[in-house]
Amino acid sequence: MTKEESVQLMTDKMAKFVGYIGIKLPDDVIAKLSELREKETSPLARTIYDTMFKNQEQAVALNRPSCQDTGVLQFWVKCGVNFPLMGELEALLKEAVVKATFATPLRHNSVETFDEYNTKRNVGKGTPTVFWDIVPNDDHCEIYAYMAGGGCTLPGKAMVLMPGAGYEGVTQFVMDQMTSYGLNACPPLLVGVGVATSVETAALLSKKALMRPLGSHNPNERAAQMEKLLEDGINAIGLGPQGMSGNYSVMGVHIENTARHPSTIGVAVNVGCWSHRRGHVIFDKDLNATVTTHSGVDLNG
Repeated sequence: MTKEESVQLMTDKMAKFVGYIGIKLPDDVIAKLSELREKETSPLARTIYDTMFKNQEQAVALNRPSCQDTGVLQFWVKCGVNFPLMGELEALLKEAVVKATFATPLRHNSVETFDEYNTKRNVGKGTPTVFWDIVPNDDHCEIYAYMAGGGCTLPGKAMVLMPGAGYEGVTQFVMDQMTSYGLNACPPLLVGVGVATSVETAALLSKKALMRPLGSHNPNERAAQMEKLLEDGINAIGLGPQGMSGNYSVMGVHIENTARHPSTIGVAVNVGCWSHRRGHVIFDKDLNATVTTHSGVDLNG
């Protein structure tokens, strides 16, 4: 297979994958929504969950996106230095988004800043966004594709606390955001929290936290405990599904962290809405694709 043929093959597979995640939610999200529905006691909350499940059924049956806002495409790429298409990856991901935009179809969500025109292709200067992790001595490529919506993930918040604020300050920051921002982001939410040394590192980690599987925990025992405390605290606010009140407001709280400067605590919050459209696919050096987030999906056929 020539390099051009390989690029076309991976582009076609990624276009199919991007379109699919806009239609069907990941297995872990569907399972969590089902769990929360059973735990709710309010008839209104249960009805809202039933509507969510009906939405999913119709999206699959009609082969159409499950939410009108198909977001800005963002890709988290964990790529081995020996992966054969590493140099072509950003360009082919952009082309895959264009193909998915017309094939799925996806809403046109890329507006050129300052010039104020919609490209009508879902690509533009810096979009889709590609975040890189480079892996030495490896020939695989892992890709998380994510549809970042205008009501949930894109309006994240970040700031730097003085060290005296401590982790209580981190907690207060998160809770303050959830009482306003959280209400408008279509609960139940997946809450990503970044704790690092500056606004940009914390913000990046809070977004990366949303890529983790539901039910996973920070490997640091204290951070994992804080995830649980924040989850309990946000649930206690009583947002409920779609902000219409209920016992459960979040699908989970994920914290990602780095070391920090002694004089700063960077903190950021990003949330994924109930329609948490992310997908994870792994390509080997021969471009065979394995999807881990959605059962029954074959990109190789």
